[in-house]
Amino acid sequence: MASRGPERPTPEAAAEVKAVAKEMWGLGDYDEFARAFVWQFGPELVEACAIGPGQRVLDVATGTGNVALRAAEAGASVVALDLSHANLAAGRASAEELGLELEWVEGDAEALPFEDASFDVVTSSVGAMFAPDHQAVADELLRVCRPGGTIGMINYTPDGGVGDFFGVFVPYLPPSPPGVLPPVMWGDEAHVRELFGDRADLELERRVAIERLNGSPRTYVETYKEQFGPVVATFGLHVDDPQRTASLDREFLAFAKQFNHGPDEGPVEYRYGYLLVVARKRA
Repeated sequence: MASRGPERPTPEAAAEVKAVAKEMWGLGDYDEFARAFVWQFGPELVEACAIGPGQRVLDVATGTGNVALRAAEAGASVVALDLSHANLAAGRASAEELGLELEWVEGDAEALPFEDASFDVVTSSVGAMFAPDHQAVADELLRVCRPGGTIGMINYTPDGGVGDFFGVFVPYLPPSPPGVLPPVMWGDEAHVRELFGDRADLELERRVAIERLNGSPRTYVETYKEQFGPVVATFGLHVDDPQRTASLDREFLAFAKQFNHGPDEGPVEYRYGYLLVVARKRA
């Protein structure tokens, strides 16, 4: 039985958010960003879900294949799905270089184009958490996973630094439609339990990711401004307003200085909390 879940956006509002997201994630250079900052999540999730030969795996909101490529290297048959055509193209190129065969599908985490119970393992690493309708995502992950199969996710937590990171940009963005919850809610244990309800047995573990970058807090800011789609898009909204742009830049740099755990002369180091979710779908 599905959980009632939290407040949800209307289909029209969700479609609008996803249209913006599809364009946003194609900005910058997400593959370069992912390899520098989140690439370690791939093998971590493959290990947590015990992915191996003979399994059929779906990686949802794959980005450029962080988890998908690693699952294929482990011997699984892998389908990688993402909203962004640019991300999928980068993933295909990486797979070709590695001599790996995967299926790359452009699609929506809230309406997965697969039959019920099609996969042994369904994964998402800091990806599906950005979809606007959290309950729809949870329902779809469960629907396409076979009974007894595994759903594995890595989601940033509200209170582990990423909430503060996104808090810098919220005042510079249009307000979210009603029912569109912050992505970091996927890192809240109670929220995850509500989304999955009694349909899965959950193992939840809080962990900390470390991002290191040679240079200063200013280097960190400029890297995000050049590579990370949401940051590129936010600055792009104010390209014709120099004062607004300068204000955002100052606040982002203040964040980068405050949360830097590295030495004064670099390299910079940032620690972000995340929730490892391993869900076993009940029969």
